[in-house]
Amino acid sequence: MKTKITWMILFLVFGGLAASAQGGFQRRTVPERVQIIQQILDSAFKLDKTKLADADSVFADFYRSTDKLRDDMMSGGGQPDFQAMHEKMQPLMDERDKKLQGILTADQYKTWKDQIEPSLRPRRQGGGGNR
Repeated sequence: MKTKITWMILFLVFGGLAASAQGGFQRRTVPERVQIIQQILDSAFKLDKTKLADADSVFADFYRSTDKLRDDMMSGGGQPDFQAMHEKMQPLMDERDKKLQGILTADQYKTWKDQIEPSLRPRRQGGGGNR
């Protein structure tokens, strides 16, 4: 099952990267991101329609909140403080995770945290910069 989940995630992530590479970077809309998560959760866990709808709601709220926070923090111009942004996003991630624990079984949630969620994080580009 782990191999199937891993391949499915890689397919979705690389497919999205290939599409964005052709047209430059543009942040996906909330419904687009929710649809991707829905496909991943449905393929990985075969959730019933009620649980899938509940998860959609959790992720839609999370993405709207993080988008608003990101927009607020970047509206001042200049270089954004990513450490401060992460610290402000942490409560939103904690709230999302708490709600997911009410939807997923303990095993499903562990798979989400250990395998699926890490694979969805953007990869940092190598090279110079502050390290």
